[in-house]
Amino acid sequence: GCSDSDGVDMYGLDGEELWYADFKKGEGVVALPPFVDPMSFPEFYGQAVAEQGICKANLAVDIKAYKNPPETI
Repeated sequence: GCSDSDGVDMYGLDGEELWYADFKKGEGVVALPPFVDPMSFPEFYGQAVAEQGICKANLAVDIKAYKNPPETI
């Protein structure tokens, strides 16, 4: 997901977080406990950055198309 100011990219399985992109540090983080066999996600961060770019571009188009209406409560 993304917003005007921030973004999130996460991979999970059965409700558990496996990996997430830390855009502030510029790296992917494996979120598995230490007792799990080591896993790597070598290309996930690059993919996450690309997806954030697409998401923010789509968000800008949507904001312009819908003239940024106020949220209804």
